[in-house]
Amino acid sequence: MQGFAELLKTHSAPGRIEWIGLRSERKADLRSVENANVELDGLAGDHARPGKRALTLIQAEHFPVIAALCGHEVILPEVLRRNVVISGINLTALRHNRLRLGPCEIEFTAPCAPCSRMEAALGKGGYNAMRGHGGWCAQILKPGRIAIGDTLEVIRD
Repeated sequence: MQGFAELLKTHSAPGRIEWIGLRSERKADLRSVENANVELDGLAGDHARPGKRALTLIQAEHFPVIAALCGHEVILPEVLRRNVVISGINLTALRHNRLRLGPCEIEFTAPCAPCSRMEAALGKGGYNAMRGHGGWCAQILKPGRIAIGDTLEVIRD
């Protein structure tokens, strides 16, 4: 029988990078890229916040929920302003673990709360639709280069 600590590190499969976005400056539109260099202070070419908010990730499976709560059929990743969209693994279940994102190592630091811009981007109620679905902020522990299709998984000690 598995212990609780082992259960917390067990997932049916690794996650997968579905989308990567960069913004050249604060409030700029995000531009989709196939790959990006991950540096200690965030993605190269992105207006990131070094340290605990160097990278933002969001769960692809939350997009339909956010869309439904806003009355939209589809929400595009650029609208939600996160750097990396991940599918196939529960991001919240990964908190308090060292993670491998492609060749990089990261650690979630805090939930990525929606900003007031979501009301304008998604329409009335957009801010509240994002609450609990905004993804995670992460710090970079080991830099490298990520690409669409790379995996996200727990680093086992």
